[in-house]
Amino acid sequence: MKKNYFALTACMIACLLLGACGGSGAGGESVSSEPAADAESSLVYFTSDISAEGLVKIYDTLGWSPEGKVAVKISTGEPPASNYLRPELIGDLVKKVNGTIVECNTAYGGSRSSSAMHKQVAQDHGFTAIADFDLMDEEGEVEWPMTGGSRFDKVIVGSHAENYSDWVILSHFKGHAMAGFGGAIKNVGIGISSPSGKVYVHTAGTKTSGSIWYDDQDAWLEALAEMVSGFSSHVGEEHIIYINVMNRLYVDCDCDGNPAEPDIHDIGILASSDPVALDQACVDLIYQAEGNESLVNRMESLHGIHTLEHAQEIGLGSRSYQLVNIDE
Repeated sequence: MKKNYFALTACMIACLLLGACGGSGAGGESVSSEPAADAESSLVYFTSDISAEGLVKIYDTLGWSPEGKVAVKISTGEPPASNYLRPELIGDLVKKVNGTIVECNTAYGGSRSSSAMHKQVAQDHGFTAIADFDLMDEEGEVEWPMTGGSRFDKVIVGSHAENYSDWVILSHFKGHAMAGFGGAIKNVGIGISSPSGKVYVHTAGTKTSGSIWYDDQDAWLEALAEMVSGFSSHVGEEHIIYINVMNRLYVDCDCDGNPAEPDIHDIGILASSDPVALDQACVDLIYQAEGNESLVNRMESLHGIHTLEHAQEIGLGSRSYQLVNIDE
């Protein structure tokens, strides 16, 4: 399989992680702390400070101002030992935006497949102590139209999604057993879908009940991107920001309650208004990280980059970006 052709060079990444220079764009652009004049590139901000303070700082750098009720979409994490983003890390940001933490129930069983159990997980993991918690599909689901895609013409989300005007998509970047990797696009594409909507995405629009396993890998990855496009179009892209935390990096998703141990050192926090550029930047950082063999193998064996290829094709965002280090 062809490797990611937007990968940053080792020199660029070393410079960034050491704080010696600003972030760079993808696609062979020069390294600079100031973004180059490229209309095709999106800004992605980086900090190596994985802390509550660092998270608030990178949020402030985006210069985003919500206009109404704010949903903060996270993964509550599957018990007993998944690497979900801890409340002590995200609490200050959630409070700053006066956000409600939102989730939907799973479609594969586990401890978060019913509302009662899922609420207990949210409490056990400390999320109800820092903010209101809303299971968006607890009272059903709604369909939003999707245009411009090739896999389906609607997305199916928890009905409470209509109660929010502004969204912070706060994701733990890591591997994933079906998508190769999970970042901002996966957090929306699966995480905001109701259980039947999850089946709909996983099976590329062919059904809304039954198993999530599907034998056309590229088709489901395309559907994943299209769901996010439908969500973004309905909500309005100006009402959404995306933040990826690159810590506890490993091959398994936070939906795995007994994940593999991390084999890559923590990297940082990245943020953007463009989910495609954001996930691409994280992928590029993984390619240059020490100890990346298992995660790169997972991404490539599942053709994970195709999600971003299709997302760019349908106009969700750009794989070309300017990476700006805010630590300088």
